[in-house]
Amino acid sequence: MTHLHKVIFFCLHIFLFGCFLCSCLSPNPQVSEADLSDFGEYVYRLDTTEMERTYGQLLAADTSNWHSDQVVRHRYDSLPFEERALWFDRRGISPDADSLVAHLRRQLPRCGLDSNAFHISQIAEDLQIAHSLAFDSLQIDINELLPRLDYNLSRAYVRYTAGQRYGFFRPNRILNNLDLKSSGEGFARLFDYDTQAPDYAESMQQLMSGERMDYLFESQPQGALFQQLSSRLLSTTDAAECHTLAVNIERCRWQMAQLPESGRRILVNIPAQRLWAIGPDSILTMRICCGATTTKTPLLHSSITHMQVNPDWIIPQNIVRNEVSRHAGDSVYFARNRYYIVDRRTGDTLQASHVSRALMESGHLRIGQHSGPGNSLGRIVFRFPNDFAIYLHDTNNPRAFQRNRRTLSHGCIRVENPFDLASFLLPETDEWTLDKIRLSMDLQPQSDKGKDYLKELSQREREDSTYTRPRPLRLVKHCDVRPSVPVFITYFTAYPDPIDASITFYPDLYGYDRLISKELQHLLIPAPNSSH
Repeated sequence: MTHLHKVIFFCLHIFLFGCFLCSCLSPNPQVSEADLSDFGEYVYRLDTTEMERTYGQLLAADTSNWHSDQVVRHRYDSLPFEERALWFDRRGISPDADSLVAHLRRQLPRCGLDSNAFHISQIAEDLQIAHSLAFDSLQIDINELLPRLDYNLSRAYVRYTAGQRYGFFRPNRILNNLDLKSSGEGFARLFDYDTQAPDYAESMQQLMSGERMDYLFESQPQGALFQQLSSRLLSTTDAAECHTLAVNIERCRWQMAQLPESGRRILVNIPAQRLWAIGPDSILTMRICCGATTTKTPLLHSSITHMQVNPDWIIPQNIVRNEVSRHAGDSVYFARNRYYIVDRRTGDTLQASHVSRALMESGHLRIGQHSGPGNSLGRIVFRFPNDFAIYLHDTNNPRAFQRNRRTLSHGCIRVENPFDLASFLLPETDEWTLDKIRLSMDLQPQSDKGKDYLKELSQREREDSTYTRPRPLRLVKHCDVRPSVPVFITYFTAYPDPIDASITFYPDLYGYDRLISKELQHLLIPAPNSSH
C-alpha cells in the first residue's frame, strides 16, 4: 500500500468513526407519543368515543342527593367532552390526584369523617392500576378506569372542600323545622344563628382552576375549638367518644358568630347545663336550668345590655294560653300567685273573677306577676335583645339546681348565683352600689356603709312599732351594663372546659346529636352498633 493509499484509508476511517459517534450522541428524531406519556403504549388505546360513553354511564348512574354531587354531575353534564377530564390528559394523570388522596387520608381521621364517603378506596385502587399500567393484567379497560377516576376525584374534592368550609349539615333547616309551636301554627325557631350556606359552585370553580390545591389545603376548620376536639379524637379509641367528637366537630364548621376569645363574655352550654362568665383574669361558673324538651331554649347570641332588680314578670302569651287561662275566674289562684291583669287598650286593672278564658287568650290583656319574693324571675333578671323574650334570671325555686337534669323552664335560663353574675357584669362598680343590689335582693351587705344602713333599718323597726320594712327594698331597680357583654347560648355535647381545657362529654338533652348523626350517617365515622 503506497503512502497515498494509507493516508486515504486513515481519513476514511476517521470519517466513518465520526459518523458512528454522531449517530450515538444525536437524539432520535422519531420520538413516539408512548415515550412522552405516563401511559406508555396504552396511550394508543385512549378512545374518546369509549370514554365519552363511560362518562355518560357514570352520570346516569349517579343518583346522589348530596348537593355537592349534584353540582359536580351538572358541571360534567354541561361540559363538552374535550373539557370533561379534569385530572388527566394523554400525557398522564395529574400529580394533584395523588396529592388529594394523601391529604384526605391524613385529614379525614382528624375531622371525624368516613373515608368511604369520599371514594378513597376506589380512587386509590384506580390510581395504583394507572401508575403501574396494570390494565391488561387486571383486565381493566383504560377508557373505563380514567373517566371513573376523574369523576370520583372531582366528587371527593368538591364534597370535602365545601363541607369543611361551611359544614355538611344545615342546622337552621333542620332544627327550625323540628318542634311545632304551642299554638300549632308553624315551627318553633330553635336555632337563631345566621350561617353561611355551602358554596359548592365555588368549590367546583376552584377545582377547574390552577389554584385548586391551595384551596384544598386551606379548607380546614379554623379555631382553637376544632384543634382541641380533633386532638382528642386522634387520642381516643372509644367508639362512642369518637362519634360524639365527630358530631361536635361538625358544629365547628358552621360559618356563624363565635364566642370571642378576649374581653368579657358569657357562654351558656345547654348540654352542660352550665354557664361560664369569662373575664380577663378569672372565670365564674355556675349551674343553670334551661328549657324543657317541649319548650327548648333557642340557640342564639346577643349581648347583655342591662339588668333589672325585683322585676315584674310579664307572662308570655303562650304561657297564658297553655297554663294560666284555664284558671280564668279563679280569684284565689291569681291572688296566691300574685298575678294581675291589665287591659292593654285602656290600661285598666281588671278583677280576675270578671275575666273569661276567651278574653285571656285573645291577646288584649297583659297578665303579670308582682315583683318581690315568690316572683318566677326571682330577684334579678339579665336582659339581652332577642326575638324570643328569653333572658337569664334568678328563680324562686333554688332547689331545682340540685337536680341532675335541669331542663324545666319555658325557654329562659335560670342561673344559680345571680348576684355573682351581676358583679361580673359590673366590674368597675363600687362596693356600696353592689350592696344596694344585695339589699334589694334580701342579701347581706358586705361594705361598712351597707352594714350601717341595715342597722339603721333594724333600729327603726325596734323604735317605731308602726314601721314595717318594705320588702323588697328598692334601692336599685335598673343597672346598665356598659359596655354590653356578649352572651352565646350554644349546644355542644363535647367541649373543652373553659377553666382547665379538658374535653368534657355531656348528655344529648335535646337530641340534636341524634339528628346530626342521622343526617350525616354516611359521612361521619360510624356510631357504635351502627349498621352503616
